[in-house]
Amino acid sequence: MTALQNLEGTFSADPAHSRIGFSVRHMMVSKVRGEFNDYSVTANFAQNAKPQVEVTIEAESVDTGNADRDTHLKQEDFFGSEQFPQIRFVTTDVTPVDEDTVKVSGELTIRETTKPVTLDMEVGGVLVDPYGLQRVGLEGKTSIKRSEYGVSFNAAMETGGVVVSDKVDLEIELALVKPAN
Repeated sequence: MTALQNLEGTFSADPAHSRIGFSVRHMMVSKVRGEFNDYSVTANFAQNAKPQVEVTIEAESVDTGNADRDTHLKQEDFFGSEQFPQIRFVTTDVTPVDEDTVKVSGELTIRETTKPVTLDMEVGGVLVDPYGLQRVGLEGKTSIKRSEYGVSFNAAMETGGVVVSDKVDLEIELALVKPAN
């Protein structure tokens, strides 16, 4: 049983208090972190039914804090955002682990390649805020191999290893809000 089981209705992400990001090893010694600034999250909760969540990310909104790198990430070497403008995630199952944790399984689509992924999500809390809006906090992560989604650009280094790791850590922090009736 988790706090999510008592929720009813449609919630969406509060962008001021949510983040969809990633980190990836660069030159095998450091990490590059980034996020997407334009996305939508819709979560439908109903009694006696598993939550259904849809996430749509605009690939063009990638932001690593470096304009030249962001431009490269938008090109065909990586996201190919002109041809593949959206990254999508749709749940297939939500399984309670304990009071504070759920396993969220779904289909992740990048560059029109869809693969199953599972995120371990911590339920940060469920409450009614000072404005009378119901809120849910969720935080989790998972790792994917970017090459499995057709994102395979790389270069070998003379000292061994590659410029960009195949493993990418996805980081999700969501504040979901149910609009007032």
